[in-house]
Amino acid sequence: MIALTEEAIRSSFVNASRRERTDANLPPTWASTLWESLDYLGWRDPKLPGRAYAVIPVETGRLVGIMFRQAEASVGLRMMCAWCEDVWLNSEVVFYGAKRSGAAGRQGNTVGTYVCRDFNCSENVRRDPPLPYQGYDMEAARNTRIMQLQQKAAAFAMNL
Repeated sequence: MIALTEEAIRSSFVNASRRERTDANLPPTWASTLWESLDYLGWRDPKLPGRAYAVIPVETGRLVGIMFRQAEASVGLRMMCAWCEDVWLNSEVVFYGAKRSGAAGRQGNTVGTYVCRDFNCSENVRRDPPLPYQGYDMEAARNTRIMQLQQKAAAFAMNL
């Protein structure tokens, strides 16, 4: 992922009002982000519990920023992240909902998905799983998981 400016992040939000864009708190570690190891930028708002954001590259050079709300209730089961599909998760998976962009969002329509609570999908897909068998091509598997994460996150963003 390319390095993003504050202006690029704030202007990318498609389902937030002008005020919500301005009030969004950037991640505390934003200045020291290792952009080359990210497939999208995702973070929980440090000052507003239950609010989270993701900025996802879609198409050539276009960004889609999403403002999420975390569901208050949990299902009590261990869910799998819909984006990274990691089975060796180090973090919790939660349901995030997002209002749709445009007229649909103003009418209250939303979409949602189960995602890693702290948006550490990029780290998860780059971690090597246990070797399933001798001769297994770990690098090819890692590259496939990275590509699938990028495709799934972009597909969700384009569905707003």
